[in-house]
Amino acid sequence: MFDFGIQGYRPHWMRGPRAVRQAHGARLRALIGRSLTRLWVVWDLEDDEWFPDCPVLFDFDGEQVEINHWKLDELSLTWNAVDPRRPVEWPGFALRWRANPLPEAALLLGQPLQNVELLEWTGPDAARGTVDVSFVFPDGRITVHNALDENGLSFTPPHRQSRPHPLG
Repeated sequence: MFDFGIQGYRPHWMRGPRAVRQAHGARLRALIGRSLTRLWVVWDLEDDEWFPDCPVLFDFDGEQVEINHWKLDELSLTWNAVDPRRPVEWPGFALRWRANPLPEAALLLGQPLQNVELLEWTGPDAARGTVDVSFVFPDGRITVHNALDENGLSFTPPHRQSRPHPLG
């Protein structure tokens, strides 16, 4: 199994909101009320930009959820498995974990999580049925979405073709 160059990372791929809710709904719901203390992404040192192929790590007062999209419709959530102090070893790239590098995300640090939503894409295209994970805070939200075989981040309300499945 491909570990994305991250020691100890073993993604567990799922498809559809039902599978994600069954596997992780209770644990995601338990994050509600906790504050976002850190967001980790893998940074490409040569291009000085986020490397979206690797998982995004959210630390909620010591409980870390690791979110990763792969292929067109696969989503993995893991818990407390990745140590961002360890190197990322992906041949051909100079990569390193970086905490809180995105200004939009930095605005959400310290805020308590109000809800978690699984967003199911309902559009009439090949992405139909894909699942994004959205964290809702008092002053905004951050969504990790499938950006066609990598992660994307958005800080806006869900698209009108996303069906929210609130967990809280």
